[in-house]
Amino acid sequence: MAETYAPRRTAVLLVDPYNDFLSEGGKIWPAVESVAREVGLLDNLRAIVGSARQAGVRVVFVPHRRWEPGDYESWDHPNPTQRNIMVSHSFARDTWGGEFHPDFQPGPGEVVAREHWSQSGFANTDLDMQLKQHGISHVILVGLLANTCIESTGRFAMELGYHVTLVRDATAAFKPEMMHSAHELNGPTFAHAILTTRELLTALRGEGPAA
Repeated sequence: MAETYAPRRTAVLLVDPYNDFLSEGGKIWPAVESVAREVGLLDNLRAIVGSARQAGVRVVFVPHRRWEPGDYESWDHPNPTQRNIMVSHSFARDTWGGEFHPDFQPGPGEVVAREHWSQSGFANTDLDMQLKQHGISHVILVGLLANTCIESTGRFAMELGYHVTLVRDATAAFKPEMMHSAHELNGPTFAHAILTTRELLTALRGEGPAA
């Protein structure tokens, strides 16, 4: 199915662009590095964010909760990722790892949604309200991780009535099998389009619909 994107109705959701995920020396970078380098993640993210801004497509930052001392320790049932964060202190507030990658900083007027505690960027945040207040109907999900926050945010967006696009090579995961599951098995059950960066950029530039 061909896809077109009206700039005023479209937002790129940039999920968890933290140094811990995307930068050399980041706590989680070693786990995603192989897949990220194979797909050209950083260059593709740069191209998508730059092209979106140039086309007048809104870029919305969708950040994970920055860890603080005491997080999750009194919870009845923190999930496996939250239990890991309790040990690793990933995305710790007021640390380099908990800062956005230097190439992915919010521009003037760009929305930074409230931090999500688990995997969906919509659950317990203001993301849906922000998108609706800005007239957004189409969301393009990029960032980390393909099979957790990207998938959960995309599923939630579909349930809320948004048109959802996944981008195969503008995300990463710990294993190739996780990428396969996210894009070949699970993605087709909720996403309206699953594109490559090249296909998306063609559509954003208005050179024709993405196939």
